[in-house]
Amino acid sequence: MSKSTELNSMGLKATFPRLKILELFENAEVRHLTADDVYRLLLNENIEIGLATVYRALTQFEQAGLLERHHFESGKAVFEIKAGKHHDHLVCINCGRVEEFYDEEIERRQKKIARDRGFAIQEHALYLYAECTKEACLHRDAIEKTGPA
Repeated sequence: MSKSTELNSMGLKATFPRLKILELFENAEVRHLTADDVYRLLLNENIEIGLATVYRALTQFEQAGLLERHHFESGKAVFEIKAGKHHDHLVCINCGRVEEFYDEEIERRQKKIARDRGFAIQEHALYLYAECTKEACLHRDAIEKTGPA
């Protein structure tokens, strides 16, 4: 199914801005992007799409189930393509970098804890806020040179 057809089937017109924004998420090296990140990436490609249009498209994509919005402690909403499979997040408290992970043991323990207390998990999100301890962290070095994004 083409992107245009996919958007149309969700009740969204396949406009140039929407197609470009969706393409950015599909091809970005970083999976978690803020509206400002998307705007900067578009400008880097010499595509002039207003920041308000970016915000509107991201909200529409979230409502249509294409993107998922997270509110990590940075205070900014971060979006990622809804991949369909569950994962958790490690968030660096210094640079804001996000790493995804999946651990079957953690998933098993959460279900057991809920079951033992008389609950059945319907949905959950696990965010671990941590400080990177890697000797040569490229992200920490980049932040020290340029400042936070």
